[in-house]
Amino acid sequence: METETAREAELASALRLSVMRLSRRMRQERSSRLTPTQTSALATLERHGPMTLGEIAAHERVQPPSMTRVIAHLAVTGLVERRPHPTDGRQVIAEVTEAGRALLEDDRRRRDEWLTDRLAELSLEEIAALNRAAPILDALAGS
Repeated sequence: METETAREAELASALRLSVMRLSRRMRQERSSRLTPTQTSALATLERHGPMTLGEIAAHERVQPPSMTRVIAHLAVTGLVERRPHPTDGRQVIAEVTEAGRALLEDDRRRRDEWLTDRLAELSLEEIAALNRAAPILDALAGS
């Protein structure tokens, strides 16, 4: 008889593979010319508002020099605006531009369309199962 721990390990492995495949496929649907790191930094700025490069690096869990290069590229491409920090002349504040917001919106739209098309291929029972699973997966991702 299979133990509960073995069943959970088997489920963990199956979920890991499925989530990784879906994530990889969703990344392929991006319309962006940016790297995943650049896209993530841009999305972080959009979500949290203007921040210093150190704050962005902390959110992204990368070293500040790496984020300096990422933001420099995003600024050159017109997706981020850099301006002096109002009280600390050694720091810079970065903010998403309208072009950056449009790029992120286009990426999300493309991925949502792709996923909507895939969902249309599923049965009503499969859709119901995914409706129940979505909040559980979200909770797993947040833990």
